[in-house]
Amino acid sequence: MDSMYVHIPFCNRICTYCDFNKVLIKNQPVDEYITALITELGSYEKQTLKTIYVGGGTPTALTVSQLDRLLKFMTEHFTVTDEFTFEANPDELTSEKLDVLHNYGVNRVSLGVQTFNNDLLKVLGRTHNFDDIFNSINHLEKIGLTNYSLDLMYNLPGETFDDIDMSLKYISELKPKHISWYSLIIEPHTVFYNKINQGKMSIAGSLEEGEKYDKVIGGLDALGYPQYEISNFSKNEFESMHNKTYWLNEPYIGAGAGSHGYTGESRYYNIKPVNHYINNMNEHGSVIKEQLKLTQNDKFEEEMFLGLRLNKGVSEARFKEKYGLPVDAVYGKVLENLLERKLLDRRSGYISLTEAGRMIGNDVFAEFLL
Repeated sequence: MDSMYVHIPFCNRICTYCDFNKVLIKNQPVDEYITALITELGSYEKQTLKTIYVGGGTPTALTVSQLDRLLKFMTEHFTVTDEFTFEANPDELTSEKLDVLHNYGVNRVSLGVQTFNNDLLKVLGRTHNFDDIFNSINHLEKIGLTNYSLDLMYNLPGETFDDIDMSLKYISELKPKHISWYSLIIEPHTVFYNKINQGKMSIAGSLEEGEKYDKVIGGLDALGYPQYEISNFSKNEFESMHNKTYWLNEPYIGAGAGSHGYTGESRYYNIKPVNHYINNMNEHGSVIKEQLKLTQNDKFEEEMFLGLRLNKGVSEARFKEKYGLPVDAVYGKVLENLLERKLLDRRSGYISLTEAGRMIGNDVFAEFLL
């Protein structure tokens, strides 16, 4: 395995739209969690990895000393050759915390901006404001950590097309290396889900959502950020190496409460609740809740679902090398149908979504279920 994801499940505030594995950090056994996490990480052999991604939750909710303790162990136990990414909230990215990240070799930051509109930030339950975004980026650039990504969202409650234009304007000024810009998904068990069910909130329908998506794609392309995945855009040579591990369906280690890992033959899932995670590590030395062995059909499906997220698409040569079969032997009729409907394109040894196919990506993916 060349990549590893590490999960920090703590936040200073729970956002109204978020369904990730997270808890409010106040009164949580954070130090005990870090001890358990270090034990889990230590169960893997010392090795060299191409990428590490530390996500959450909010990793920067940890204190300076907690960050130092965790990163000290990680960098002693693992060598990262290419990309070491840390997720951060703008208001939590103090110069002291940045120094810790920088000192331990973190070379990429994923900044949770979401929107540049202060009113929308309040609706989302974010703890930062407009000024915090620029202050944190100034800190990043001051220490030379210029490889940062901005995480944004569109189709928010009350959002207008002018808000997207405003975000594009600030992106043109800040010139980040990478942009992730996701459509809001209303997930069960979130504040947004409950408000919409109660008729207290609404979001734009699929037609307007599609128009906003077009505006995002066109606006970023004009600024020199070509799209390389359904929701990701970057300057040349700054595509997210770690996330491409997922989309190329390559194995990776998952560590921390609720994290997932992939061996190539099976997917495993760690225990989610923080206290259960700690207790199981202390008592049993393992935090894996479930390990699912993949059938050959599972592998075929995942190869297509994940690879088609990339603009380049699924490599036919790579499919045959991995599975010993040409893709047509598995999906001949499906491909024929989707190509005829102009939802897929096939050229230069790759199968990819067309612009029309990208608009209804989930419906296209469903065609590959065996």
